[in-house]
Amino acid sequence: MDIFDLLEKHDFGSVHVGRDVASGMLCFVAIHDTRLGPAIGGCRFLPYPNERDALIDALRLARGMTYKAALAGLPHGGGKAVLMRPNKLFDRAALFRAFGRFIDGLSCQYFTAEDSGTGVEDMEILRGVTKQVVGTGGGSGDPSPFTALGVRRGIEACVALQLGRHSLEGLHVAVQGVGHVGYHLCKELFAQGAVLSVADVDPLKTERAQREFKAAIVPNDAIFGVECDVLAPCALGSALNDASIPRLRARIVAGAANNQLAEPRHGDDLHSRGILYAPDYAINAGGLINVAMELQGYDAEKARLKTLKVYDTIMEIAERSKSSFTPTYRVADLMVEEKLGQVAPSLEAR
Repeated sequence: MDIFDLLEKHDFGSVHVGRDVASGMLCFVAIHDTRLGPAIGGCRFLPYPNERDALIDALRLARGMTYKAALAGLPHGGGKAVLMRPNKLFDRAALFRAFGRFIDGLSCQYFTAEDSGTGVEDMEILRGVTKQVVGTGGGSGDPSPFTALGVRRGIEACVALQLGRHSLEGLHVAVQGVGHVGYHLCKELFAQGAVLSVADVDPLKTERAQREFKAAIVPNDAIFGVECDVLAPCALGSALNDASIPRLRARIVAGAANNQLAEPRHGDDLHSRGILYAPDYAINAGGLINVAMELQGYDAEKARLKTLKVYDTIMEIAERSKSSFTPTYRVADLMVEEKLGQVAPSLEAR
């Protein structure tokens, strides 16, 4: 399958490939759709087996950003940058400066932010060479707390509809991945009285959650089998698949990870099992909402209030799913397509 087949499969606009020999920078910037405005999406910096895998990751993530921005009511399209982490020694600052110069040449079609493998420090480096970056220390900062806030509100909506409960007191939530967002989600849930089980590939992170939130530590390969009210996937994507779904003992799946469904059909599997799934791009929009506010003139309170509305979004999706007997991921996609259908096609990205 060549690049044009991939673009067609993922219903794409454009992909930009950047390479800088001196720093070892190799990146893919995928711009999925700009009908609602310039694309916005994080910069992922991870090791990949090959360029094809990196490109596919960028394509899948960028499409999700289009849907996330549209459902959150933001004036932006979706994009994503994937930098391939070199498998040899490299100068991180030089590599990110090269990346910054590359996206600066995209004429404000794409604004980047932090993502897996990157942080505020990297965004500061980018800010030195381009204005096309948000989430810097001089701006809105780390978006993780806002993402976690939105996910907590989404969980509250799911719990109200699925379990008939209007409090998280005593609710058992199993959190897969307690790094940046997962840690802040645990903090949000614990403050509301939830009981936590946690798993992570890094034992230091689970020990911190145990120490600060009285969480029970579960082996990473066992978290999907934990009997709980809510499973919250907060690690990398494709966690909901043929192997994990049959093991689920939760009535709700609602977490912060992107691309949680390995394939769309896994959303159908969850629905057929009576498990309420909160579509990832709908529930984890808080971080995007926060950084996008920088482009309008940052106001933390406005960002917080808009993030709290994730509750309403998830409630609408779940109610429409229930009344139409349609899986939630299909309902969410339809809501986005309705919004995108109301605007004229973008010449840049269609």
